[in-house]
Amino acid sequence: MSKKLVAYFSASGVTAKLAKKLSETAGADIYEIKPEVPYTNADLNWQDKNSRSSVEMKDVNSRPSISDKNANIAEYDIICVCFPIWWYVAPTIINTFLESYDFSGKKIVLYATSGGSGFGKTVSNLKNSVKNAEITEGKVNPSAADIQAFAAM
Repeated sequence: MSKKLVAYFSASGVTAKLAKKLSETAGADIYEIKPEVPYTNADLNWQDKNSRSSVEMKDVNSRPSISDKNANIAEYDIICVCFPIWWYVAPTIINTFLESYDFSGKKIVLYATSGGSGFGKTVSNLKNSVKNAEITEGKVNPSAADIQAFAAM
């Protein structure tokens, strides 16, 4: 059986619940991707074009700093990366995470939470941030069966 890690970014707690469920069901380790500067409610106001999240998502080169780089990626075969969907893609902090480690030979499976949109161009956008790894689309707002399918990998 492959050794799994669930790495997640959660700005409001919704994605954290999904990550915990995936981790518990799969018997996987869990790692939180924490921004160096936590997001406030004002930062997450997508209706404000000047909010931090809006500014970051407009800039494809934005790479918000993460508070640590202590995930021992080398230990794992399969890494589940969980995040909320922002503007039809992963938040740019996910690019920061992927660019901070060597994922060579790893399988990365994406799971997301969203209030109404799918993955959009998430996989193609993230492939540029991770080299020599297989990156695949999992599910948005996965069902219990989807979570069991991850556990069976």
